[in-house]
Amino acid sequence: MFFANLDVEAYDRQYSDRELAAGMWVYLRPQLTRLMLIVLFTGLFSASGAALPMLIARGVDVIREHPTPWGILLLGGAVLLSGVVTWGVNWGRRRLIVRAVNDVILALRVDAFRAVVNQDMSFHDRFSSGRIASRIASDTKDFGDVTVLLTDISAQLIQALILAVVLLRLDRHLSLYLFAFLPIVFLAAGSLRHMARTVTREGMRAIANVNAAIKETISGIAVAKNFRQEAAIYREFAAANIQSYRVNVKRGLVLSSIFPLLNALGGVGTAMLVYVGGLSVAQGMVTAGAWYLFIASLDRFWFPVLNLSAFSAQVQAGLSAAERVFALIDAEPSVIQIDHQPVPSLRGDIRLERVWFSYNEGEPVLEDFSLHIRPGETVAIVGHTGAGKSSIVRLIARFYEFQRGRILIDGRDIRTLDLHQYRKHLGYVSQTPFLFSGTVLDNIRYARPDVTEEEVLALARRIGDGEWLETFPNGLHTQVGERGNRLSMGQRQLVALMRVLVLRPAIFILDEATASIDPFTEWQIQQAINLLLRETTSIVIAHRLFTVQAADRIIVLMRGRIIEEGTHESLLRANGHYAELYNTYFRHQSLEYVEQVRVWADEEGEA
Repeated sequence: MFFANLDVEAYDRQYSDRELAAGMWVYLRPQLTRLMLIVLFTGLFSASGAALPMLIARGVDVIREHPTPWGILLLGGAVLLSGVVTWGVNWGRRRLIVRAVNDVILALRVDAFRAVVNQDMSFHDRFSSGRIASRIASDTKDFGDVTVLLTDISAQLIQALILAVVLLRLDRHLSLYLFAFLPIVFLAAGSLRHMARTVTREGMRAIANVNAAIKETISGIAVAKNFRQEAAIYREFAAANIQSYRVNVKRGLVLSSIFPLLNALGGVGTAMLVYVGGLSVAQGMVTAGAWYLFIASLDRFWFPVLNLSAFSAQVQAGLSAAERVFALIDAEPSVIQIDHQPVPSLRGDIRLERVWFSYNEGEPVLEDFSLHIRPGETVAIVGHTGAGKSSIVRLIARFYEFQRGRILIDGRDIRTLDLHQYRKHLGYVSQTPFLFSGTVLDNIRYARPDVTEEEVLALARRIGDGEWLETFPNGLHTQVGERGNRLSMGQRQLVALMRVLVLRPAIFILDEATASIDPFTEWQIQQAINLLLRETTSIVIAHRLFTVQAADRIIVLMRGRIIEEGTHESLLRANGHYAELYNTYFRHQSLEYVEQVRVWADEEGEA
């Protein structure tokens, strides 16, 4: 029940240990020199640790036979030197580990973030940004910890081999019994491998759910406060948090029970050797001193061996993290270019030829859709919600992949163009403009950081003589806040339009905002739009009467099909679907309507 509602993302996949090892090697290979030095230092560290009891034992024997102050001093100096060497080697090893681990995490996060940025918009629509962030930030760190585990495993392995040689030299007969028991320990550790990976994977999903809940809550905090839903969002967060607590407690119990279980098996093995050794002593096969020294040394041997077995489960935790990160990196984008031809200056000729498109299989948005937009033409697209207006501009912007048909830009298939170069010629303003933290100037120069402040000011003055800049406390250097929350909606729209103006695109796409703004800002926005419409091929999802009237052609959509097209006047005269839309959405914005309302109000006042 702990794992209920822990969603598996559609791009998740199961990797074999071989595939994971190959993927991990890609990131560990650049650190090969450091890793070899780490192994060398680890060998010295293990050897010095294993040699210390032998040194002390040999020194005690010598001192007992020849007890002199110089002998005792020499033994103390040897022990001190061994400790200094152990400390120095371990310090160097840890420094190398820290650098190697962080370089691995850095490279992995870069690749994971690049993979996310290069995904198409359908990926970001389907998957929670909080869960994606969790993979990039948290899971990559867990993956980096595997590097530490691998070096620790090498240390324990070297130490175990050295102590195995020591035990063989002490007593070959008892050592054979010990080595015969080891497969039982390794078999028990291997049986826990699958469980360790499962609980670790689910624990990471639970943490991702918590991150997603936090991000969504903070992003929508204004709405929550407006509707007084603080308690509700707290309950949603608490539910995700409690689930994460329960899942990760179970994960902790499983992982923490591995070493005690293996330690118990080690105790059984020690008891067996005590019994067998006792029989051997009784039969005269082994001396009592040798038997005692063997049992005393056995503790030092069990520690690295049990660690090796326990690390197997901890490595599974790292492999689970690697699996989640690799799944994100390997996720196939929906939008795939079949070629990457260079894109020269565009004229802006756009053709959609018999295009079929759907967001979900079996639910078509556009069916056998065709449209030709000539260079320099301004086309307004109108229709009820769900008619397919936004889908058309998203396909032209190459945010989504269409299933059939062709889209041609200046006669060239859009799928053959270099997408990065193509989008340099494209200016897109969404219905809810997004601004990044920083200044107004930073946001305007977002796509063209080479534009000077003087050029931006000159362009800004072409909109209402630059009076809109006076509404900012510090002009172009005003901080906009997170997502532009320090600015009004009208100010955000003006900054977003300026961002496109400095880009000077060949194709301009505008999804007009529906939010009400004051008349003066509305006039300034119209001026900015006019500047763009005059110099580009423009496609506008129109919500303002001004934009509809200014269009060279109006496309009327219904359920993904063009049912009418023409100019504003010709469509009104046809008295069809556009006339209905005009009376529903646009008529109240006209001067005639405002004047008529004023006359009606005057007449009612006189009555």
